Amino acid sequence: MDVTAQGERLAADLGRWLADVTFVDLDTDEVTARVIDAVARWAQAQGWRVYRRAPSVLPLPPPLEQRFSVLDVACARPDGPPVVVEVDHTDRARTVQKLTAEAQAGRIPIWVRWGVGRFTAPPPPVRMVTVEVTRRAGPAGRGRLHSRTGDRPAPEHSTGGGTVAPQALPIPLTDRLSDPRKGT
Repeated sequence: MDVTAQGERLAADLGRWLADVTFVDLDTDEVTARVIDAVARWAQAQGWRVYRRAPSVLPLPPPLEQRFSVLDVACARPDGPPVVVEVDHTDRARTVQKLTAEAQAGRIPIWVRWGVGRFTAPPPPVRMVTVEVTRRAGPAGRGRLHSRTGDRPAPEHSTGGGTVAPQALPIPLTDRLSDPRKGT
């Protein structure tokens, strides 16, 4: 399988994995951390070695050009080229530059974008996986809060009438009706 087809397959698989990620009222940093954790679990489930905050091949812009950017998740695979994943809630040109440089170095780049929508696909060979959330204003000082509850169907309910026989319950009304101090 060529690298392009592998990238498509891996991005689709990661998208299915992330479909189960749910949360309520998390701030931006908490959502990003939750998604990064889910990406790492996905890679571990594949049997890959997982590195968080791994060095990228792309140097930082001046005046820090002696240092390198970091990747949210990098995965070493025994059966193919490494996979690198960046997780963002905004459309960052720097992320596209970083992932393009990683692709040129022989890695499979995946960009996980989360937010309320309006995701612009990056140029190939970078593959995008989206995680849509809802947002609302949080309490003062907390910023916006994000939620993702999933589109799970309602559970099926039983259609039978049940097997429990009705039972008559005694209702002692005679004493209570005649004495106003007992609340009736």
